[in-house]
Amino acid sequence: MTQVPAANWAESFHYGFKDCHYPSSREEISAIVARSAAVKTLGSRHSFNAIVDGSSAMSLERLPIDPVVESNGRQVSVAGHCTYGELALFLQRHQLAIHNLASLPHISIAGAIATATHGSGDGNGNLATAVSGLEFVAGDGSLVKVKRGDANFEGMVVHLGALGVVTRVTLDVQPEFQVAQHVYEGLSWDALLSNLDAIMAAAYSVSVFTQWGEKAGAVWLKETEKSGNHPDALHGAVNADIKRHPIIGLDAENATEQLGAFGRWSDRLPHFKMGFTPSSGAEIQSEYHVPRKHGAAAVEALLSIRSKFAHLVQSGELRTVAADSLWLSPQFNRDTLSIHFTWVRDQAAVDAAAAEIEQALAPFSPLPHWGKVFTRQHVGRNYAKLPDFARLRERMDPEHKFSNPWLEEVVFGTTN
Repeated sequence: MTQVPAANWAESFHYGFKDCHYPSSREEISAIVARSAAVKTLGSRHSFNAIVDGSSAMSLERLPIDPVVESNGRQVSVAGHCTYGELALFLQRHQLAIHNLASLPHISIAGAIATATHGSGDGNGNLATAVSGLEFVAGDGSLVKVKRGDANFEGMVVHLGALGVVTRVTLDVQPEFQVAQHVYEGLSWDALLSNLDAIMAAAYSVSVFTQWGEKAGAVWLKETEKSGNHPDALHGAVNADIKRHPIIGLDAENATEQLGAFGRWSDRLPHFKMGFTPSSGAEIQSEYHVPRKHGAAAVEALLSIRSKFAHLVQSGELRTVAADSLWLSPQFNRDTLSIHFTWVRDQAAVDAAAAEIEQALAPFSPLPHWGKVFTRQHVGRNYAKLPDFARLRERMDPEHKFSNPWLEEVVFGTTN
């Protein structure tokens, strides 16, 4: 008897699945989709809302990931359910890298690109921007292959699971590179707000971790060998002399190496090590993307209401993400400051806090992370390309097999 997945990775969202398919070949995927009235594909189950919920699930874990470096040496093709950690181990053998990684390497590639998941860095697009080719099983069970430059390609990458089952992804790669990580502690709010652009531009990838307390918190700089020297202090924040965890009080052993020691890109760009528990494990997450030009004002607006949410925060994080041209990306045509919250696992309290945060950020055109907790509905109407995406969905899945009530309400503004 096959196991039916019950909850997401953090056990904060419980699915309504009645059964789960475990295909072992692409042909079997096509057959399952063709005969199904509805099916949702699960990856690493790192989403915190109902984006992948439904009555019938599909897991691709029995298929090989089968990574292949393309003949041009500048791209790698791999099964969509492969995790970034697994891909990094393969790329290591070929001295290759991708441009960035998210906070944890445990997530699946197909799930990450579907929700525009990201890392940080002024010059770094979200993870979906590395995609140069996709292979889907569409609603009728047929195989659809697209590559960068094809019509509608930019609408298929951040697909929210609404277009089909992603069986393979092709990603741009580059020569491997080294990264060193430094943590600066004790940053004041005044220093952060006065120097936000300079702080976020201080390294290849930068994160500001905060608990929304009296101090802004800590700056994590991830510098490449080309980035140059790091200072002893950064806008009043002092270089830490011991290793830290992003969540104060948790074991730093789970976090990637710090203290300025250079290592592989894949061992420094995430905050957490593969094979160790990422973040706290028992949590809920929310995140909002605001235009970079409104970043400081948005943070100030949240500071004015922090008494309504700070007691629920395990850790907050500020990151920057570069603009792109992907239709349903929160970075579509805009650089963003991304404001992340790792919450205690209290859904009702988090929902109330999220509503307060969304109201405070409303003047700054915020867009939520597709895979995390937010309360506003009809979010899709804030995307100029949604009508094009809806037409694309009708062609690839006219029976809406890959939809669910959450997608219909939040994205399309309809009922399924």
